[in-house]
This record gives sequence, structure tokens and C-alpha cells, in this order.
Amino acid sequence: MPTPLDAKQLDACIEGVAATHQRLLGIVDEMDASAFLEPCALPGWSRGTLLGHLTRNALSFVHLMECSSRGEVGDQYPGGADARQRGIDEASQWEPAQHVKELRSAIYALEGAWARATFEMWNHTGRSASGTIVAMHELPFLRWRECLVHLVDLNIGYTFEEWPDLYVRRELERQKMAWAASHPMGLTQLPADAMKLNEKLRLAWLLQRIDVEGLPKGPGL
Repeated sequence: MPTPLDAKQLDACIEGVAATHQRLLGIVDEMDASAFLEPCALPGWSRGTLLGHLTRNALSFVHLMECSSRGEVGDQYPGGADARQRGIDEASQWEPAQHVKELRSAIYALEGAWARATFEMWNHTGRSASGTIVAMHELPFLRWRECLVHLVDLNIGYTFEEWPDLYVRRELERQKMAWAASHPMGLTQLPADAMKLNEKLRLAWLLQRIDVEGLPKGPGL
């Protein structure tokens, strides 16, 4: 079940994701043409593929907000996983200038959709790519997570040590629940060695962005 709307948390997440959007655009604006073709940290993906995914992800949330405005429970990616992958594959072929243009356009379309949202719209629900039912007021955090984690995956100088504290606190709570849900009774607490890590390092491990000797892999994104 979606969590109840917390207006202060919603505002904080929108403020956070807007700042992260600007950081992302600033990085992309500084990339030379060859950088788009170079591998990112995700196996088999170039930086251009990852940026295309971030563009499509923003537009998928715009679509959910549009469905919400009509009182409909929309699918994040109409057509399912195959349609999502086709969109990413198409975007990966864009020229650098188009990547920048499309990403900026998608970001401002999403922020505009949030600016126009009513209280009722924020409380409507949609279906995420994984099939989970989510409230529209959860989308800003999900988008924030997507951008912050994939900024690290771009492998262009941004590291998990730059993740904002508010995001880290909220994500750690989610990841601890994911860990507990994926382990049998009696093993639901994070390993003691994981608790010795600082919060950002612990989160990077939980999200499978780093390996820590002596620890199994975390639940992942």
C-alpha cells in the first residue's frame, strides 16, 4: 500500500530532485562528444545509453502524472518492459546535442507536471515498471533516487559521497526494509560489519554500487 501524503517530505524531495537535475544538466553540458560513447559503470551501457534512460524515466513519470490528472491508474511504461527497452535503445542512438536537448526538455516537463499537480492528483496511484502500485507523491523521491544513483553510474567524477543527507536517511530506511524482506527470520538485521560503515558507504553497498570485503551483495536499486 502507498504511504500517506506528507506535504513537508514531498516539498523536500522536490527541492532535492530539482537541485540534482541541475547538477545532472551541468555535468552533461560539460561532456564532449566522445564522452557520450564511453562506457558507464553499468555493464553493456554507454553514458549515452544511461542518459537516454534518465530522459525516458522522466517522461514516464510525466505520463503517470497525466494519467493521474484524469483519475486513471496509468502504467509507467505503456507496453511494458519491451516498450521500455525499445525507448532506451532508441535514445542510446541520439547524437550528443540531442541527448542534451531531450534530457533538459524531459526534466522541465516533469518539474512542470509536478508544479501543476493538485492535492487529489498527488494522492492518486499508478503502476511502476516493476508492477508496484505507487502514489504520485512518491514519484519525486523515486526520481531523486534514479538521478543520484545513476550520476554515480555515469562514472564521470560524481561519487556516492556527494549524496545529500536527506536522501541517504530516507533511502537507508527503504534499503533496511528491503534487506529484511529478502532474508529469513533471525537474519533480518544488517550485518554488524555493515553497521560499522558510515551511512553513505553503507548505502552504496546496499545499492550494489560498491563491494565491501566480508559482506554479501546488498539488495540493489
